Amino acid sequence: MIDLNADLGEGFGRWTLTDDDALLSVITSANVACGFHAGDPSVMRRVCDLAAERGVRIGAQVSYRDLAGFGRRAMDVPADELAAELAYQIGALRVFAEAAGAQVAYVKPHGALYNRTVHDAEQAAAVVAGVKLAGGSLPVLGLPGSRLLAAAEDAGLTGVPEAFADRAYTAEGTLVPRREANAVVTDEDAVVQRALAFGVDGAIEAVDGTTVAVAARSLCVHGDTPGAARTAARVREALEKAGVEVGAFA
Repeated sequence: MIDLNADLGEGFGRWTLTDDDALLSVITSANVACGFHAGDPSVMRRVCDLAAERGVRIGAQVSYRDLAGFGRRAMDVPADELAAELAYQIGALRVFAEAAGAQVAYVKPHGALYNRTVHDAEQAAAVVAGVKLAGGSLPVLGLPGSRLLAAAEDAGLTGVPEAFADRAYTAEGTLVPRREANAVVTDEDAVVQRALAFGVDGAIEAVDGTTVAVAARSLCVHGDTPGAARTAARVREALEKAGVEVGAFA
């Protein structure tokens, strides 16, 4: 079984980036922006209502405080401050999830924070501290082999390894930085084939042509790429045809 997740609620005021309604008809877990890189109270409430209605798990996608940079700029935030800001985001989303008759089921860092916690033990520990401060033992999504998953497990949380069907990989099993060419895979056929490689073979071809083993429990299709909902639907159909059950991990 593999979970299919996407980033949702990436809008603010009159600005919208993700097709939340269409994606919620396909995915099993929704990473909802909590206001620091995108999202606002109205957006968060609407996404939680739709997710609860359709039985999609709600996850808090927490970020550095970076609306202008969409959470994709590297920032040096003190550990205590970062933990407090992440707990704040989780708490805000929890209000809307519970109002919709659901719960926040997991936490996933966004953008620069996600990539930072692959190697940075201090920032990884701060993310885990933020989850604990929010008053729960929520599972944490992260890259396989990352400091984040190790810190989560050390703290008694469930670390959930994740793969990305629409991102290029290095030979070390990390994501190619977005500033580099071809870091994002936009061809739908290629995304579908990569999803099958993860779901069936547990491996992916890196940019240097080598094969990288990736044991993932959840598979992400980014919601902010053109045609994301259509791509996600094709990915799910292909996985199910290949005998891979698609279902939420939480």
